[in-house]
Amino acid sequence: MNKLWYLSQISLFEALSMEELQEIERMTPMTTINRGELIQTPDTFREGLFLLKEGKLKLYKINPEGKQFIVSILGAGNVFGEIDSFSLGTKDTFIETMDETILCSLGKEQFEQFLVDRPHLAVRIMKELSRLLKERDAMLAQLALGNVKGRILHLLKTLAEKFGIPEGAYHKIDMPLSHQEIANMIGSTRETVTTVLNDLSKDGVIKTGRMSVHVNLNHLSEYV
Repeated sequence: MNKLWYLSQISLFEALSMEELQEIERMTPMTTINRGELIQTPDTFREGLFLLKEGKLKLYKINPEGKQFIVSILGAGNVFGEIDSFSLGTKDTFIETMDETILCSLGKEQFEQFLVDRPHLAVRIMKELSRLLKERDAMLAQLALGNVKGRILHLLKTLAEKFGIPEGAYHKIDMPLSHQEIANMIGSTRETVTTVLNDLSKDGVIKTGRMSVHVNLNHLSEYV
C-alpha cells in the first residue's frame, strides 16, 4: 500500500480532495520505527504534525518515583504534535511505539501554510483535539481517583474499544500485553495487576493467554 493510500485513511484528512492529499504526500517523509522505541521525550520534543499511518503509540508521563502513567494510546489514522496555532497535548509526554510503526512528519511552517486556504481542515483539527483531550482527561481522572482495579478496567475498556477484534462474546485486544506492561501503563506492580486480572478472569470479564487479553465489553460495562 502506498503513502497516498495511508494518508487517505487518516481521519483528519477525510474531507480533502485527491489533489490536496497529493500535496501533503509531497511534503511528508515517511519513517518506519521498530516496536519499543521512544520517538519523543519531554526533553526531545520538536514542533510539527505527525501522522500515524500504521502501528500503535502510547503516550505517558513518569512520576518522580519513576512509575509510568499512560495518558493516551493512538492507533492508525491518529495524529499528534504541536504547532503555534494549535496543540494536540503531546508536548510534555513520552511517546513510545507499541509495535512496528509507520509515521509521516509535516513541518510547522509547511502545515500552517497548508491551513491558510483550508479552514475546513482547521475545524477537523479542533474536533480531533477535543477527542484527544477528552480521552486524556478520562485516563488522568482514573489515575488520580481510581483504585488499581478501576484503572485496569478503564485501560482494558479503552484498548478493547479502539483495538479490539470481535471473537464471539469477547474482543481480543490487538496488541501483545504482558502483566508487567499493564502495570507500567497504570503505575502499579506486576503482582497487583496479576491478582486483579485473575479475579476478572474468574468473573468472566476477561480471558487471558500468553501476552493476550480478551475483553467481554458487555460484562465489563457492569464494573466501569
